[in-house]
Amino acid sequence: MPSRTAAIATSLALLAPAACGRGTGTSREFLPDLDQLPPQAVSIVDQGGRELLVFLSAVENVGRGPLLVSGGRPTPATAEMNADQLLRRADGSTANHQLHSRLRFVVSETHRHWHLLGFERYELRTLDGQAIGRDHKTGFCLGDRYDVDDRTRIPGEPREAVWTQECGRGQPERLQIHEGLSPGYGDDYVPRLEGQYVDVTGLPPGRYVLVHRVNPGRDLLESSYANNAASVLLQVGRTAAGRLTVKILATCPDSARCR
Repeated sequence: MPSRTAAIATSLALLAPAACGRGTGTSREFLPDLDQLPPQAVSIVDQGGRELLVFLSAVENVGRGPLLVSGGRPTPATAEMNADQLLRRADGSTANHQLHSRLRFVVSETHRHWHLLGFERYELRTLDGQAIGRDHKTGFCLGDRYDVDDRTRIPGEPREAVWTQECGRGQPERLQIHEGLSPGYGDDYVPRLEGQYVDVTGLPPGRYVLVHRVNPGRDLLESSYANNAASVLLQVGRTAAGRLTVKILATCPDSARCR
């Protein structure tokens, strides 16, 4: 079994600039396929008099290719890094896809590293699809946080997690950063992390749909976008003491319209 160091070195070799050049050659590209899981561990918490709908989110790569993101900036005076997606080809080379998204060094209570902006969005909707609340999350540090199924391996899945770094934690001076999500691995975020909630203060009782969507603007190239959204149908109520409550009535993978 190859060591984790060797696996990381192999993946980073795919990021070499000399191997880039989208549009050259005819070799087939192995694209990632980001599968958004439905929201989990949904609850209401009180934070300084505000009512917050908190939840766990998770995204899994079920495609044949890794999600590889490379960021860079000319000097530390430039606040954000430009970002590229590196696409692995069958012949071992890579193709370069420039992203609209940027990488930003985020400093907060539990975060102090480089985030890819706009990777995932959370939204609370009425049953007719009207948005009534959304997250304020600053972005994501991509990584192989868990094995989707440790009993089987999908094509392209490494024998062990590759992207286990913390995205340049405590290194705001960096000029380059690499982040990734390997085939067969997932990236999850627990409830109550910064931005991992929707403010629902004063929300009337009723039924609502909580939608999680990865790659919302299709900035990242994938083999399929059919599984980029998932949702849960919620029953929101209030106790006699006025405390907001929530219950999941239905879970809807691969759909933003849970009924």
